[in-house]
Amino acid sequence: MIRKKALYITIFIATMAGGAVLLALTSWNDLEKNDAQRPLVLSMTASVEVPESMTFAGEQITFDRYDKRERLDRELNSFTYFHSTTLLLIKRANRIFPVIEPILKQQGLPDDLKYLAVIESSLDPRAFSPSRAAGLWQFLQSTGKQYGLEVTAEVDERYHVEKSTLAAARYLRDAHRRFGTWSAAAMAYNGGLARISRELTNQGADEALDLWLVEETTRYYYRMLAIKLIFEHPQQYGFIIKPEQLYKPMNFKEVTVTTSIPDLAAFAREQGITYAQLKDFNSWLRSSKLTVTSGKQYILLIPTKEDLYYRKGEKPKVHHKWWVSQ
Repeated sequence: MIRKKALYITIFIATMAGGAVLLALTSWNDLEKNDAQRPLVLSMTASVEVPESMTFAGEQITFDRYDKRERLDRELNSFTYFHSTTLLLIKRANRIFPVIEPILKQQGLPDDLKYLAVIESSLDPRAFSPSRAAGLWQFLQSTGKQYGLEVTAEVDERYHVEKSTLAAARYLRDAHRRFGTWSAAAMAYNGGLARISRELTNQGADEALDLWLVEETTRYYYRMLAIKLIFEHPQQYGFIIKPEQLYKPMNFKEVTVTTSIPDLAAFAREQGITYAQLKDFNSWLRSSKLTVTSGKQYILLIPTKEDLYYRKGEKPKVHHKWWVSQ
């Protein structure tokens, strides 16, 4: 009897031990599986959905063809996760768009072409590229002069927001007349009228979006499409901005200058602002003096004292309500 009890106990202990070993092995396998599936980063990155189609400058484009879909996918994900840059673009747009939108409208251009300036200069009126293109619309010196901009050692109107916008509108209108579509006109703005014309002929293509071009020009149009999608639906792409975080539109006193100013720093002090502030809002001034020839005049923008400061509790005017979360 004692031997039989001992045998039962031995069997029980063996069974329990085997179960423990099996449980340990199962748990270890589960741990290994969990470790293999555990994220290696603290936040997850989701690929942005590409829309089936969209409208830009009154022209519809669908994204079912592989190249169009993948090109928009690249730019849309790039701007979505290039957080600091895209945030800055929206903030700057609150100051720049109220200036350039009326000019495009007055010139008969689609409003969407304002996104070309976003891509060209990141809405920085003082931008200067390695290829020596300058200003909000990134004109080369020769093209700027061709479209009526003054470019001298003292005055470079490629940096003049209003005048360069007018010149860009004229260029785009000329390109549209030549090619018949705003997509081709926009690509010609980057690649040049002659190049787009030549490649349409050489490649036997019917539209500019089908051309094999250098990567910068190929990406150009799709970058505008992407930034339009994000600008019009920022919260869908993860950009949460309060009204007071936007860069407020500025009000100016316009001073008409008909005689030379030998010292712009002294002139700025007379106007109650610093030399840096004068140059900031009149970046077309390229010297410390301004020579005004007979019959010529310039208009200088002097920011109002109230607009030079952000005040606690003040909410700047929001140009497009969908930019902000209330």
